[in-house]
Amino acid sequence: MALVIAGERSGAGKTTVTIALLAYLIRRGLNVQSFKVGPDYIDPMFHAYVTGRPCRNLDAILTSESYVQKCFYRHIQDVDFALVEGVMGLFDGVSRRKKEEGRRTPPYPPQGGKKKPLQGEKNNSHQGGSNNCPQAGSNNCPQAGSNNCPQAGNNNCPQAGSNNCPQGGNNSHQAGNNNCPLSPPWGEEEFNYDFSFASTAHVASLLNLPVLLVIDCSRLSGSVAAIAHGFRSFDKNLNFAGLVLNRVASDRHLELLTDALEPLNLPVLGVLRRDEAVTIPDRHLGLIPAEELPHLHDAIDKLADLAAVAFDWEKLLPMLAATSDEGGEGPEQLLGRYSLPSPSITKKNDYVNSLGKQFGVRIAVARDRAFNFYYQDNLDLLEELGAQLVFWSPVDDAVFPDNVQGLYFGGGFPEVFAKELSGNVVIREAVKSAIAAGMPTYAECGGLMYLCDSIVDFDGNSWEGVGVLPSTAEMGKRLTLGYRETVALRDSSVLSSGDGVCGHEFHRSHLTVEPSDPVYHSWRYGKRGEVEQVGEGWGVNGVHASYLHLHWGARPDIPARFLQRCAEFEGKGVLGDRA
Repeated sequence: MALVIAGERSGAGKTTVTIALLAYLIRRGLNVQSFKVGPDYIDPMFHAYVTGRPCRNLDAILTSESYVQKCFYRHIQDVDFALVEGVMGLFDGVSRRKKEEGRRTPPYPPQGGKKKPLQGEKNNSHQGGSNNCPQAGSNNCPQAGSNNCPQAGNNNCPQAGSNNCPQGGNNSHQAGNNNCPLSPPWGEEEFNYDFSFASTAHVASLLNLPVLLVIDCSRLSGSVAAIAHGFRSFDKNLNFAGLVLNRVASDRHLELLTDALEPLNLPVLGVLRRDEAVTIPDRHLGLIPAEELPHLHDAIDKLADLAAVAFDWEKLLPMLAATSDEGGEGPEQLLGRYSLPSPSITKKNDYVNSLGKQFGVRIAVARDRAFNFYYQDNLDLLEELGAQLVFWSPVDDAVFPDNVQGLYFGGGFPEVFAKELSGNVVIREAVKSAIAAGMPTYAECGGLMYLCDSIVDFDGNSWEGVGVLPSTAEMGKRLTLGYRETVALRDSSVLSSGDGVCGHEFHRSHLTVEPSDPVYHSWRYGKRGEVEQVGEGWGVNGVHASYLHLHWGARPDIPARFLQRCAEFEGKGVLGDRA
């Protein structure tokens, strides 16, 4: 059924565990499909390096819950094993306000409020001499233990555990019920909050997969039991396969950990000792990409050796099988709240199937050390719609790709390779000429930076860019991170005015000059209407350039629109031949 590798927090060791598991399975000659929860680009590079297959991102915000399910099901059809690496801690997601469908609070408080009595209606206030007055000497006196006594356990008692009690019962003030004085203002729509939307736990539930929890044990012993118990009991809908104890210092340390965990009856399926030799180096945006690590093959071999002895493969292998129902706790193997899509699902998106390969254009996709942040699903969609992708390097190539009708610059690390990019004058000028001729161009984050007049690196050095955007991208210490909701303010090469789209930002640069006529209005995800909107993105002469990373999986109309613009481009083949 596959496994979800989760951590109790960021840095617990999920990626190391995931790569070790993948490396061992590949060494045994097995076909493995990997997935990554969230918007990350770098971890999937390591997955792909090990498995030889593109890793697929599962992100319910950038796509949808339905797409997450379909993507997973589509890509496990022809493999032996499947594995999903989580993001951050198991329950770390985003807060999403959800309206309770069909529910509104009444226009006035049903009890204890300030509604005036209608004409002819008895006055039941606390100051009146009525049968319901708690100050009156009636049968309903609070000291008389009657049915209407606020000190008694009746249905109208504000102190009792009744349906109407703000302190207790099923309809307490925490449930936002109509009879609670702490409920939303009368007559307004009710909302509740989902604080783990798009988290690892959310995806595990969507896919009905068991969770293998990685715990960093480097600074704890007996407390490991409290952590494990807390995670397992926090959401009863999750199915836990077991634990991996990471960064264990010694045999004595391991004994303390396992003794503490024994009463929980939660299997320990892996133990990794402290070993700096298997650490993957990182920098300002996370791990250093696989392409930049010349000795990565040796490190992967070490992880495969480690995995061979560190994990209980007799129990793990059946759980990792793509079509198995093994693993997890209890008699019910699948405890998720969602149903998987029908097995009749096709390899391609229905929208793509309806269009067919009608866009016979060539798209130059910049992919090298500086530009390597691409969702494989985006590239697949372009090809499924008929585009021929021409991969090239703005860092190393001496000649611009020939006969192309569109440019695609993904994110990456142009700041790290700014000297090389700036020094490749022939390519910079060719890109500038293509854009000046009206060639549709899509650029995200690092691609946006490259198209600016210049890039200022972390050391304060300024490097000349392509120069089609009148701004400078300056590196800094401040990290801009998070999901964004946006609305297109005007037409561009990928969006129509009024289109709404969700994206993700992750960068330490900023622009010295912001666009005067931005492509988007942008809000932090879930905060539209609560925070000030921000203008973002450039639209200049066929260019759509933005810090926003987009996943097109649930929005195939976006690449279709881009390819349509490329097909309409008249300057085909004007830029010479490719060496």
